[in-house]
Amino acid sequence: MSAWVLPDHIADVLPSEARHIEELRRGLLDTARSYGYELVMPPLLEHLDSLLTGTGEALDLQTFKLVDQLSGRSLGLRADTTQQVARIDAHLLNRKGVTRLCYCGPVLHTRPDRPHATREPLQFGAEIYGHPGIEADIEAVQLSLECLRSAQVQDVSVDLADVRIVRSLLAGVPVAWQTLARVHAALAAKDVSELTMLTKDFPAVSRDGLLALLQLYGDASVLDEAEIALKAVVGVRNVLSDLRAVAASIQGTRVSFDLADLRGYAYYSGTRFAIYTQGASDALVRGGRYDEVGAVFGRNRPAAGFSLDIKQLVSVVSPRPLRAAIRAPWGEGQGVNVAIAALRAQGETVVCMLPGHGSEVDEFHCDRELVQAGDHWVVQAI
Repeated sequence: MSAWVLPDHIADVLPSEARHIEELRRGLLDTARSYGYELVMPPLLEHLDSLLTGTGEALDLQTFKLVDQLSGRSLGLRADTTQQVARIDAHLLNRKGVTRLCYCGPVLHTRPDRPHATREPLQFGAEIYGHPGIEADIEAVQLSLECLRSAQVQDVSVDLADVRIVRSLLAGVPVAWQTLARVHAALAAKDVSELTMLTKDFPAVSRDGLLALLQLYGDASVLDEAEIALKAVVGVRNVLSDLRAVAASIQGTRVSFDLADLRGYAYYSGTRFAIYTQGASDALVRGGRYDEVGAVFGRNRPAAGFSLDIKQLVSVVSPRPLRAAIRAPWGEGQGVNVAIAALRAQGETVVCMLPGHGSEVDEFHCDRELVQAGDHWVVQAI
């Protein structure tokens, strides 16, 4: 095998895409900061039991594992950052009030999590800790939409669901975990025959409610239908009220509902959302409420947030224009060096032509040049 061949689903990022990714990263972090989110930088490498404790167990198959040569303990390369941020909130910060944190860094997956995806996403996310009310859920959705606007993503739609509906329907139903997993899969696939077979011995309220969920997807009228179909299920009315509140907070964006959507069932504890756009094979953003995320670190307080992959994001937005630049001769005299330094101090990009060579630059458009006019150096259009 050639030395330059990379592993499957791992790729170098070349100048054009790298510049675009970096500009998106800066824009997303600036947007989060404008909402009051503080930046944290968890390590890429951590003890395996910390990464996979509690809700992190769902990431076991996605996590690369290795042995620490210093301690002999098992380490993991993070497959998701939320668990680490929860640890920071619980142990390192340990604040009493609301804490807003954001992050951006690479994560590693043992296998792609969707078709054509990289195994090295650049994950950006934001988390809000300490507020149990629907206001935190709403802020997570609003910030995620604002982030997509800052990235110039066009024509997005938001899909809402809530895992508490299925949990309410299954509360008190004695069922083996293998059967429960099949029920979740049947709901996700909207498989009527499979779900009918699996729930034939369930209490009538649970069986009928689960089967009703298969039809409860679409626009806001779904919530009215759910209120009728699930009226006998304890707690559902409050859940539907929360979904209405989140939907009402989203202005100028299409909103849909899928009450049988269980993606992230083991992870989320309440409202969850996904944001889609044309040209993307999967959701650009996933988020919601995950109140149990900090419990394993000794601090089970409310949490809501979202994350996205900037490498996926860059694939669905228009390329940015090249940065304008100034072409200049290689500085051998004090005058030209002073002129070049002054231009760079003003924020200009100055590309010096090395003696005997042109400059092969793909990322800058040299639309001006620095030329000598008498005793002075001046910039003129090319």
